[in-house]
Amino acid sequence: MTNPDNPQKENNPTNPAATEADGVGALPHGRPLQTDFNDGRDYPRLGSFSFRRGKLTDNQEAVWEKNWPQLGKVLSAELIDIDEWFGRSAPNGTIVEIGSGTGTSTAAMAPLEQDTNVVAVELYKAGHAKLLGSVVREGISNVRLIRGDGVEVLQRMFAPQSLTGVRIYFPDPWPKARHHKRRIIQSGTLHLIAERLMPGGILHVATDHADYAEWIDELVEVEPQLEYLGWPEDQSEIPVLTDRQIITKFEGKGLDKNHVIKEYLWRKK
Repeated sequence: MTNPDNPQKENNPTNPAATEADGVGALPHGRPLQTDFNDGRDYPRLGSFSFRRGKLTDNQEAVWEKNWPQLGKVLSAELIDIDEWFGRSAPNGTIVEIGSGTGTSTAAMAPLEQDTNVVAVELYKAGHAKLLGSVVREGISNVRLIRGDGVEVLQRMFAPQSLTGVRIYFPDPWPKARHHKRRIIQSGTLHLIAERLMPGGILHVATDHADYAEWIDELVEVEPQLEYLGWPEDQSEIPVLTDRQIITKFEGKGLDKNHVIKEYLWRKK
């Protein structure tokens, strides 16, 4: 379904040749779905990509087949009924984590956020399979998963003012200048996130890449709906902020190289 205010380029999901594979939680091959926003802002542009084929163990496959239909969704144009999906109206609302990777930090934080719904968004099945395994094994009830590009998931699957928070931890820095257009932090992405956040909602971004930090520094005031908070000394004033409990693989690599981790917070006005 195409929004006339935002014409969309669609892959044909019914074309058998375009599917990643038959089975539960499969994604289309080739160029991912991309909305033509046409609003004068900059949005990340992705070219064709190949799927990371990390092989799942037999146990991971079994857990995936059994639990994905209840706990996972694939990018689509259907708005999510959050309360129905989680089976509750969460006291602290819903946070979307874009680029959750293998979900080590997501799974570690979830028990500290029992009153919050957490939706982990990731393209790659192997990463989601590890998170799904942790969710099932540890009985984590407040995490759900979506396979797809984060910008398109926000655009297509969440209603305006439906989220209390968005997290983007250590996004791909796309270090080559010709690839900077692929960086997720852009003026358009910040606008889209602001539209999806409810008033008072928080956007939390962390990076250990110095050039990407400089890039973000140039954009902190670009979206008028977002109040830039920097990194306040009294973090208790940010109700949806939870300390990351485990150093992720990418964070660890940065620390091994003595990279400085820079954190950014914005609040929806």
